[in-house]
Amino acid sequence: MLKTFKLGGVHPPENKLSKDKTIEVLPLPKTVFIPVAQHIGAPAAPVVKKGDEVKVGQIIAKSSSFVSTNIHSSVSGKVKKVDFSADSSGYPKQGIFIDVEGDEWLEEIDRSIDLVKEVSIDGAEIIKKIQEAGVVGMGGATFPTHVKLVPPKGMKAEVLLINGVECEPYLTSDHRLMLEKTEEILVGIQLLMKAMNVDKAVIGIENNKPDAIKLLNEKCKAYQGVSVVALKVQYPQGGEKQLINAVTGKEVPSGGLPIAVGAVVSNVGTAFAVYEAIQKNKPLVERVVTVTGKGVEKPSNFMVRIGTATTELVEAAGGLPENTGKIISGGPMMGRAIRTLDVPVTKGTSGILLMKEEEANRGECISCIRCSRCTSVCPMGLEPYLLMTLGEKQIFDRAENERIMDCIECGSCSYTCPSNRPLLDYIRFGKGKVGAIMRSRKK
Repeated sequence: MLKTFKLGGVHPPENKLSKDKTIEVLPLPKTVFIPVAQHIGAPAAPVVKKGDEVKVGQIIAKSSSFVSTNIHSSVSGKVKKVDFSADSSGYPKQGIFIDVEGDEWLEEIDRSIDLVKEVSIDGAEIIKKIQEAGVVGMGGATFPTHVKLVPPKGMKAEVLLINGVECEPYLTSDHRLMLEKTEEILVGIQLLMKAMNVDKAVIGIENNKPDAIKLLNEKCKAYQGVSVVALKVQYPQGGEKQLINAVTGKEVPSGGLPIAVGAVVSNVGTAFAVYEAIQKNKPLVERVVTVTGKGVEKPSNFMVRIGTATTELVEAAGGLPENTGKIISGGPMMGRAIRTLDVPVTKGTSGILLMKEEEANRGECISCIRCSRCTSVCPMGLEPYLLMTLGEKQIFDRAENERIMDCIECGSCSYTCPSNRPLLDYIRFGKGKVGAIMRSRKK
């Protein structure tokens, strides 16, 4: 019997239209906009100005606190300006505009495809290099990786869990990375294990990726302490707490971090970025992005420079279909709609989904019929119908008591609601308000 998490879950249509499409390198854009906030934590501080010449891999914004990370130029050229522009959130964010000239990289970056397996530095140095290279969680959360590798006092990591689940419908960037950069990922895993001082790592992959499971099972025999676990296809299997529960049987306590049960979770894309940062001296300047949708002419997986406008990806996939009703950054369950194709690819951009109009339209919202479906599918054991009401009525003290901050925003409640209630929308709103209240208490 395949392993899975204990509570809730749904199984939306997978629609992995691009799973057999090998990763293509997207041509260089003419200009990029690189936001200085591409991670959870404090934005990086710009260290370049208008007119400066930059190379690929050069730091253009430095981390401003421990929970922050460096931002590097993904292109060579001249800084056009340091200004504000809308990112995928729709709000203006500070960033650096660069006009692309050639493709000149810093000399110390190894651009060869040769696999480098030997690790010659210690754990502390690995963490330092990860921090300097601007590596963050590539599954979408964008938490600075170096922070995860330094547990709070009194806590110790026992196991590294590698998230190769990719449970979101449509998205295939992680799947292709596992097939095409297998050994690089495994070396990255060993680097993370050394940084954490653990001797066990488990790669969790949903059972709808048998090719990746087979390949990694074969290759990991040469990497001590690394194993693969096939998981049941059940959304949101890739949620951090759900993955921990499925693989180890342990439950992260309410409000707690994975380290509370001795686990650290990293995405396969993060492991690949760690490999490149340590073994190739390459900062995080590009990532794999899936461009997909039922109306898309050429569903694809592209290796894309950070800061590239979304319109470049869509054009490379055959252009914007006439019947497009919604453009989503990410997948259909947890992704967010974007208003324009001008928004840049960032470190957390896993996919661009173009939804047909008939798919994108929400049904008419009617009164809650008290069916309890939202409660039964919630993987965190919450009561979404209640949390929506508390968010809508702005009863934030009770929302906090009802554990609104435990919501992982997976969207299972909205997906299963027969009344088309905007459950996740109001829960996200409530989480934002409650989070602000909680932070104000600590000042």
